[in-house]
Amino acid sequence: MTEIFQAQTNSDYQKIADLATAIWTEHYTPIIGSDQVVYMLQKFQSVHAIKDQIQQGVSYFLITHKETVAGYFSFKKENESLFLSKFYVLKELRGLGIGKRALSFIRSEAILRGCSSISLTVNKNNMIAIKAYEKMGFKKLDAIETPIGNGFVMDDYIMKYYFIEKE
Repeated sequence: MTEIFQAQTNSDYQKIADLATAIWTEHYTPIIGSDQVVYMLQKFQSVHAIKDQIQQGVSYFLITHKETVAGYFSFKKENESLFLSKFYVLKELRGLGIGKRALSFIRSEAILRGCSSISLTVNKNNMIAIKAYEKMGFKKLDAIETPIGNGFVMDDYIMKYYFIEKE
């Protein structure tokens, strides 16, 4: 059984930081290199960074599967869209429907917040995630390069899921 709960304690934030280190190191090192992974983990996924994001209105959630911490996601309402900032599942637990269950939860939360869409950014070379998002109904809208400091850039696609299909 997959369960989702909002992260609210230092222990929760530490679990997320630990998950991020495991997932990002395994998944992103071949895509962006270890130096950028280490930099981004410290800048965006340390306990301190998570607390700062929560202070700015970001909501973080932990995902468990059969009582094992399996992944996490975060989002923030931006105008009429819910921006899905993070969405990660441990490699060994992918393919078990955990992502689909989490996305169903995220859709429900977006609707509760009055959103008409869910948007996200995904690294252009993250083909596994791009295919998964497309399978879930997300569409590529644009490409964006975002400098994040220390000479690093996030080279992403902007993708969006509409609750009512746009013409």
